[in-house]
Amino acid sequence: MRTDKFLWAIRVMKTRSKVATHCKEGKVSLDGDKLKPSKILNIGDIVVVRKGAVSFSFKVVSFPKSRVGAALVSEYAKNITPQDQLDKLEMIRLSNRDKPNGVGRPTKRERRSWGKAFEE
Repeated sequence: MRTDKFLWAIRVMKTRSKVATHCKEGKVSLDGDKLKPSKILNIGDIVVVRKGAVSFSFKVVSFPKSRVGAALVSEYAKNITPQDQLDKLEMIRLSNRDKPNGVGRPTKRERRSWGKAFEE
């Protein structure tokens, strides 16, 4: 099965064109070699996909006929991402969640509280 079709089918990315763009940018590799979107994968191959600062690794178990539901992905690919990469992903999620007040556009609640403070 083609690289772009497989990664799309196991829900690594939302569209095949996004997978193809990722491949052309050199963010998808197999055994350290960058993959083209048309590269044919074999069962047992380990595909590494770099999304942002995190590199996800997937082992090909079998090939789906078309895009599968999230619950069925484990039948076709095994996620073998190293623990250090998963820890890095968790750190990124935690840092994005803790938005300090006063940074960015104010919320409706913040604007109302400012208005009350200036009216008095």
